[in-house]
Amino acid sequence: MVDKAEYFGDGLIIKDGNDCRITKVGKILRRMSLDELPQLFNVLKGDMSFIGPRPPVVYHPYDGYVNYSDFAKKRFEMRPGITGLAQVRMRNSATWDERIKVDVEYIDNFSLLLDIKILFLTIFSLFNKEEFTS
Repeated sequence: MVDKAEYFGDGLIIKDGNDCRITKVGKILRRMSLDELPQLFNVLKGDMSFIGPRPPVVYHPYDGYVNYSDFAKKRFEMRPGITGLAQVRMRNSATWDERIKVDVEYIDNFSLLLDIKILFLTIFSLFNKEEFTS
C-alpha cells in the first residue's frame, strides 16, 4: 500500500483489489497471498512474531486505547503476529469486535500446539484457490 494509506480512502478497510492505495507490487503480493511477506522484517527485528493476534492500533476500531474495554485491551498484551487464529478462522468476514474476541481467545489459550495448528491452517489457506480480500 501507499504510505499513510490508513488515513485516506476507506481507512483500514480494503473493499476490493482495485483500491487505489494498493501499489502494483502490492496487487501481485495480495493475489499470491504474500502481502504480509514484508512483515518478516518486523519478525526479525523482534517487533512481531509469526503467529499471534492481529497487530492492534490504538485508534481503530475504538478512538484511543482508553476507549478499549478491558477485554479488548488484552490484544495489546501479546506480541502481534503475521498470522493468527482470527485470520485462519474468519479471514476478513467478521467485524472488528468479532476479530478481537477471537484474538483474546488465542491469548487465553496460547500454546505451542495451537500455534502449530494455526501454522498449518495458514499454509492450507495459501493453497486454497478461493478469492479473499484482506
